[in-house]
Amino acid sequence: MSRSLFRFGSFLFCSATLLLLPACDDDPYMAQTQYLGGVYGPGEVSFSAPQDTVSYWDGDGVSGKPSVRIRLSEQRAYFYKGGELVGVSQLSTGREGLTTPSGTFSISQKDKEHASSKYGDYVDEMENVVVPNIDVTKDPKPPGTHFKGAPMPYFMRIVGGVGMHAGYLPGYPASHGCIRMPEFMAENFFNAVSSGTPVTITN
Repeated sequence: MSRSLFRFGSFLFCSATLLLLPACDDDPYMAQTQYLGGVYGPGEVSFSAPQDTVSYWDGDGVSGKPSVRIRLSEQRAYFYKGGELVGVSQLSTGREGLTTPSGTFSISQKDKEHASSKYGDYVDEMENVVVPNIDVTKDPKPPGTHFKGAPMPYFMRIVGGVGMHAGYLPGYPASHGCIRMPEFMAENFFNAVSSGTPVTITN
């Protein structure tokens, strides 16, 4: 698996190449598509990617109980420690018909290397993609292949099949209900939350 380092603003990023959770399994294209703050694949973020002028993290070394507030209308997440705002992330939440739920929740699971069990690719024994962007509930598996789920790194489950994770951010709500964020923000959130961390989602 190849990895590449690149800078975005003052941050250094590292690009990397489920349980059945149909409410959250993101589009299979995520694994090959640019997103705010980074890209899955061998290259750097495309110049045509939407520019992220929102996301920042200043929570290292700050003490206090963590909490997260997500505002769907703003497509932003706000991270607090002891009531002090220490980070803001641009988001892409659930699209029309697959909306992200509103309410008061808490983190129930963390999985750094989460992968979809529904969407992904059929690959051969050498991991070469034979059939890309498949839905295992609909697409037949060719002989000699196996399923490889789309990555959902730094997954933080909130409610049911919905969670926060690194993913594709086109600049508008586009997920199946999950809360996608740039990889560097997902990593910071992931490192700062624990089971029981409160998450409030409003419109």
